[in-house]
Amino acid sequence: MKLAQKTFLVSGGSSGLGWASVELLTAEGAFVAILDRAPPPTASPSTKYIEVDITNVSQIEAAVAATVKWTEETGAPLRGVINSAGIGSASKIIDAKNEPHALDVWDYVIAVNLTGTFNLTRLALKHIVKSEPEEGPDAERGVVIMVSSAAAYEGQPGQTAYSASKGAVRSMTLPMARDLARHGVRVVTVAPGVFESSMTQQMAPRVRKNLVAGGVAYPPRFGHPSEFAHTVKWIIECPYVNGETLRLSGGGRLPGKL
Repeated sequence: MKLAQKTFLVSGGSSGLGWASVELLTAEGAFVAILDRAPPPTASPSTKYIEVDITNVSQIEAAVAATVKWTEETGAPLRGVINSAGIGSASKIIDAKNEPHALDVWDYVIAVNLTGTFNLTRLALKHIVKSEPEEGPDAERGVVIMVSSAAAYEGQPGQTAYSASKGAVRSMTLPMARDLARHGVRVVTVAPGVFESSMTQQMAPRVRKNLVAGGVAYPPRFGHPSEFAHTVKWIIECPYVNGETLRLSGGGRLPGKL
């Protein structure tokens, strides 16, 4: 699928991996609707910011409807959704005081990372599957990109809720791709390792150093958001990548302890 004159929804698109994807997609001629609680750093005629709490279904539905209306104005059909909205958590199943994991923390992590992804995807697909397919033998209509994590494979201490949410996203990928095959829509998930983000920037220098030294093969550093964005671009443009979860980790594996 070519990017020019296509519209994509990006949740969590105002910062981090989502914003890097927005910048690259618009540079390639795409239109992007940014769904986030905060506005993006800059605005352009190729972007449309919509304030959305990804845990609020009615807000998601309204944002999708507004995006579809926008496509009628631009003439750029809705072709995909990139689910970048997500949060981390740090809570052990039994803490140092022998108290159990807080249920509200669990509920919120699942609501954002898993249910938010599910809701935005299903509501966007309602419109994507009705669109005219792309020209060519594949008759492609769109692509869904979800974001899992290395923690879906090697969750660290305190990541029970986070790993559960990201593991569930990974597990949705293949059945969703099979569901959507008859509509000409692909589903691909990216599982980033350690990346530069607002969350990782708050880590102590010792923790950052140990994450790289203990788990990243090459290059020995955190990933750059631009590298995630280029992966998103490749997924959109490569018709044969489907039903897979792609690790983006520099050959790294999360260590069991920091």
